[in-house]
Amino acid sequence: MAKDYVGTPKIHHLESKRNRLTWILGVSGLCILFYILGAWQNPTSSATIPKTSSNLANRELCDSSSDKLNPKVAPSLSSFSSPELDFEAHHTASLDEVVPAAVQSFPACPMNFSEYTPCQDIKRGRRFDRGMLIYRERHCPEKDELVKCLIPAPPKYKTPFKWPQSRDYAWYDNIPHKELSIEKAVQNWIQVEGDRFRFPGGGTMFPRGADAYIDDINALIPLTNGGIRTALDTGCGVASWGAYLLKRDIVAMSVAPRDTHEAQVQFALERGVPAMIGVIGSLRLTYPARAFDMAHCSRCLIPWYAYDGLYLIEVDRVLRPGGYWILSGPPIHWKKYWKGWERTQEDLKQEQDSIEAVATSLCWKKVIEKDDLAIWQKPMNHVECIESRQNYKKPQMCKDDNADAAWYKKLEVCITPLPEVNNADEVAGGELEKWPERAFAVPPRISSGTIPGITAEKFEEDNKLWKERMAHYKNIIPPISQGRYRNVMDMNAKLGGFAAALVKYPVWVMNVVPTIADLDTLGAIYERGFIGSYQDWCEAFSTYPRTYDLIHADGVFTMYQDRCDITYILLEMDRILRPEGSVIFRDKVDTLVKIQEITDGMRWTSKIMDHESGPFNPEKILVAVKSYWTGESTQEQ
Repeated sequence: MAKDYVGTPKIHHLESKRNRLTWILGVSGLCILFYILGAWQNPTSSATIPKTSSNLANRELCDSSSDKLNPKVAPSLSSFSSPELDFEAHHTASLDEVVPAAVQSFPACPMNFSEYTPCQDIKRGRRFDRGMLIYRERHCPEKDELVKCLIPAPPKYKTPFKWPQSRDYAWYDNIPHKELSIEKAVQNWIQVEGDRFRFPGGGTMFPRGADAYIDDINALIPLTNGGIRTALDTGCGVASWGAYLLKRDIVAMSVAPRDTHEAQVQFALERGVPAMIGVIGSLRLTYPARAFDMAHCSRCLIPWYAYDGLYLIEVDRVLRPGGYWILSGPPIHWKKYWKGWERTQEDLKQEQDSIEAVATSLCWKKVIEKDDLAIWQKPMNHVECIESRQNYKKPQMCKDDNADAAWYKKLEVCITPLPEVNNADEVAGGELEKWPERAFAVPPRISSGTIPGITAEKFEEDNKLWKERMAHYKNIIPPISQGRYRNVMDMNAKLGGFAAALVKYPVWVMNVVPTIADLDTLGAIYERGFIGSYQDWCEAFSTYPRTYDLIHADGVFTMYQDRCDITYILLEMDRILRPEGSVIFRDKVDTLVKIQEITDGMRWTSKIMDHESGPFNPEKILVAVKSYWTGESTQEQ
């Protein structure tokens, strides 16, 4: 038998290999044949694939027989450069738990709601105690009192004047109230000139105008070297003091109640000046401790000495270490004005002595009293103040460890302690950079580690992130630099990066930190030289209707969707947004679809766009524009 050598194939091996090769070639041939047949039967298939177009991303405003979109609005959305997004078949989560399954069209409220302020409603306030002005504090509607309609603009409403012209002028049709022009005629608060109001800059205690009055203050304390940036004006009138501080790079939070001086805060915001409805009554102001570099009262009629100095103690809480308190009007310079004030010399002297005593008990130092002005300064730290408590029965140091707690927090007759220091010369809580460097310097609350999880590195990353986002926003909303916007609100301000990215533009930002936010960052925002407030978005904000041009809502609805009906949050946004104002939502795409379902019934146009990092980011952006309509006529304007 012949020997088989390795590598020499046998005959049956060759036959098997030939069969396998034939089988492979046959199968391949059949595949090619079927492919050719398929292409022959549908030769234009690649050209007839429908281009997906989302009716959610490009939904038009719901039309009715009487409500049509102002054609001026359309270009601001149609000009967006973002590509079309398709959410048609991919996001079908039920909306039943949050909003109605069908799109709901919201009716216009009656015209008597045109200036509706839900939490400062005058009729509701009458139910409450008048003592300590409790009836003028926040009293929000109960669930069965909530209105589910759109607040109408007055007939003939016009787009407000652009800044800086708005500082001096406002349209009469926008705020049809002549009361202040009559009541304060001698004091030059406001004048009616034809179809507009003019604001001469006058005030009760500055007959030469706010500009000259601020110059008088500047002669006593330095206002223009960048050391003073944030200010609080209590009983602000039409906010002329805050209006004229702006050209000195000082931003003031002007606060006044909704009272007999009709619409004073509304006038302030119509002028493009930061303001809120508020009062020092029985509750803390809605600002953190150590927020303001300067506080001011010009005949604000607040009884500073009353209730053991309770109101001045609250000013002390919100003043920064070394901050100034400025008082003009009664009782300052009473020897000159006592007859005009229709009070006795003894009464006025007693009032001033009482204020002086409260200020001394707070360890304040009186800097100067000259003519109509008196100025005190808060200490840089509490080293000596704590030692002096043995000399005072009241006020003692507060025991509460959360000095920033300010949402429905009762006032207490105690001094909010400043952070501890190592020596008597150190600034409690850390020294701040001067403006404008202050805007981008690491806030002391962050560098000291008092905000959990936020480091200097994360702060710098946040600044870089918002610089990139602002560059993207420029492509999707009307140019910020052209004066289209003035009053801006950030509903979830976080570290204030959005406001910082806008610092070079002629806008101001109300930085809101939700009371349910994981981190309390409002103190750090103030340390950056910006202003803001705490807010629970299940309630209305303390402002008048039509007071903001641009609202930014970053993650707000994911935060609140399980806490309250987001429909009412959107209706509140509609209330405070000016006609033709814009909103930028940032959120998960499913949440944005729910939002769009609601805003379609609010006479808004909207469009969902990709995240600035690209289409693969699950977070998207919804840009919306409120249409122009008025209470008198909803026909096309």
